[in-house]
Amino acid sequence: MSEPRPAALPSEEHHEGGFRPLVEAIDAELANDRGTVRGGPHYGELVEQVRVLMDQARLLNPSDDLALEAIGTLEKLNERLATAVVTEWSAPTWTRHDLPGRGNITLPPFIIDTADRDGVHARITFRTFHLGGNNAAHGGHISLGFDDMMGMAAAVHTGSVTRTASLTVDYRSVTPLNTELNLHAWAERQDGRKVYLRATLHDGDRLCAEAHGLFIVLKPGQQ
Repeated sequence: MSEPRPAALPSEEHHEGGFRPLVEAIDAELANDRGTVRGGPHYGELVEQVRVLMDQARLLNPSDDLALEAIGTLEKLNERLATAVVTEWSAPTWTRHDLPGRGNITLPPFIIDTADRDGVHARITFRTFHLGGNNAAHGGHISLGFDDMMGMAAAVHTGSVTRTASLTVDYRSVTPLNTELNLHAWAERQDGRKVYLRATLHDGDRLCAEAHGLFIVLKPGQQ
């Protein structure tokens, strides 16, 4: 299913802090309403092929000939791709809620099932690229998944732009690779600009990790 679009757009006042140019944000939303998407219809497959490359690179042990061939191919490809690089505000990942992880290659791919004031329920997969050791996900990548989902939960709960102030993760058991896991993030309470959140990561009934964090609602003009 397509990922919901839960996060509120930064206001014009937030634009003064350089958070996101308001006009481009509105244009992106209007583009979605018109049925057009940034990156085009093949962007998702492009991201998937890059993920496959990352997975293979994580465990690659190439011969000299293969390494030189790959270097030459990647140099040419990077030169070609450089012609399409845009600013962060114009990148497709802001609006591609139809793709796992919004098409953001830096995030473990996830699919949002529900996102509302009561919290975010998502299915997340840590791939071979996220290997820590012994076929288990690296703790830093687990923390990244928590941070993004808790940030989404904070944004949905407050209807505002937030930033992470603190994040603590407790690792309860091994988090497997290449397995669809259930991640639940929710706001426990809000005290002024402070939003206190919790999150859990499960493999079936088994708790892999849990987190709690503090997110701050930004004032107009803050970055």
